[in-house]
Amino acid sequence: MKWNKGSKEGIVVAGGHGEGSALTQLNDPGGLFVDTLGTLYVADSLNHRVMRWTQGAKQGTVIAGGNGQGARANQFNDP
Repeated sequence: MKWNKGSKEGIVVAGGHGEGSALTQLNDPGGLFVDTLGTLYVADSLNHRVMRWTQGAKQGTVIAGGNGQGARANQFNDP
């Protein structure tokens, strides 16, 4: 959620469509980071991936992992 100063309601900026593995969903998000451009990065732990949401995006993009749990170069184990 994003809360603009003075607002009474937040705005969903990532996830918000229940638990799952679709590009509009997260499953046990374990951490987040917002860069200077306002892009949001989320460690999506149980989907074993890192997701990116640019401002105004309707869905995220997998930028790392997302190939199941494991130790290969294209996998994570609960990031």
